[in-house]
Amino acid sequence: MNDSGGEGLPAGERDELNALRQRVHALESAGPPRTPRHHPFRTLGSVLLILLAALLSLLSVVAVWANSIVQDTDRYVATVGPLASDPDVQKAVTNRVTDAVLAQIDVDALVKELTDAASQRDVPPRLTQLVGSLKGPIQDGLKQLVNSTVERVVTSSAFETVWVNGNRRAHSALDKALTGRSDGAVKLENNQVVIDLGPIVADVKNQLVDAGFSAASKIPAVHTNFVVFASKDIGKIRSYVRVLEILGGWLPVIALLIAAAGVYVAFNRRHALIGAALAVFVAMLVLGIGLTVARDAYLNHLPPAASEAAAGSVYDALVKFLRAGVRALAAVALFTAAGAFLCGPSRIAVFTRTGCRRGVGGLRDAATSAGLRLGAVGRFVHRYKRWIGAAILVIAAVVLFTWTYPTTAVVVWTAVITLVALALREFLDAP
Repeated sequence: MNDSGGEGLPAGERDELNALRQRVHALESAGPPRTPRHHPFRTLGSVLLILLAALLSLLSVVAVWANSIVQDTDRYVATVGPLASDPDVQKAVTNRVTDAVLAQIDVDALVKELTDAASQRDVPPRLTQLVGSLKGPIQDGLKQLVNSTVERVVTSSAFETVWVNGNRRAHSALDKALTGRSDGAVKLENNQVVIDLGPIVADVKNQLVDAGFSAASKIPAVHTNFVVFASKDIGKIRSYVRVLEILGGWLPVIALLIAAAGVYVAFNRRHALIGAALAVFVAMLVLGIGLTVARDAYLNHLPPAASEAAAGSVYDALVKFLRAGVRALAAVALFTAAGAFLCGPSRIAVFTRTGCRRGVGGLRDAATSAGLRLGAVGRFVHRYKRWIGAAILVIAAVVLFTWTYPTTAVVVWTAVITLVALALREFLDAP
């Protein structure tokens, strides 16, 4: 070939050379390839969808919790059952029942009965006068006797059984109280959800009679209430609970679909997935802080006669599983963000993937050197490696999404098992 353009070449090769020159000229004249223009409305739509999904994820956790309290009797009993052994609740119940019992005992009549008995036995007038001045000590002694009897009943294992069984029977009434239709042992009364402690008073009455305090037999049937929840905004709360009860089964699905749509319309879907996961994590962080702030606000608005310690224990018990759900979803969001980041082209992600792959590959090489033969299994895994990885991730997502009440431990163990499955896939990958 010479500088004149390849006149010494055969005709066929000369035509091919000219065609190649034309293609090169066309590519050079076209300039560098244009990067696709990012449409601002598409980016804005992705951001709005992700933020909406984060907000709905917050509402979803609350909705699922409200649904579990209202509709799941076992969940409700597991929520309020431990309160029977809570010292603050036991103290509040003891004080409430003690006051109810003492209100039914006529101390003046007891002192008069003692005075009359002393007069009939011809005791000295001075002794009769002393007996008449024993109203205060008798009242203090009665209070101590009743209080110790009530405390013995409330701290017994029998009370825990009565408490759990009573709450189980009363769950339907609590359902009605939270949805606006109240009756039964648990009811909505003066912006309060209360439990009737009448059976405990009756048990205390029987024990006092058995101990020889015959005056207790005159105590009538007493219905005294223990406040489970009190708020001047109980009507609004009842409306919110009703709405969340209706949406509880659908909000998680809706939030997931909206998040998927936000990731799909984004130009960089991996970055969008990381952003969606972090947005959900921030939403769970806000909800956790909100629960703490709401606790302080609730305790600051208690009625004057209410026990703040017992009310705090009741609040903590009611939101215990809500906090567990918040932590679980926050863990899922963090694991998702970390997984999406490690799939990217950053130096840390590439270094991590390469190190893991080399480590597993070294174990596989050592095993094959020791006589392990993967054979058809290795060839199958190598051929469908991507599909197997996708199946592992889908199974992990289905497990978390269908688990009735996932906890942080469930999330962590699911992540660990997923990583082990992916490592096993890499180990079995034999070209």
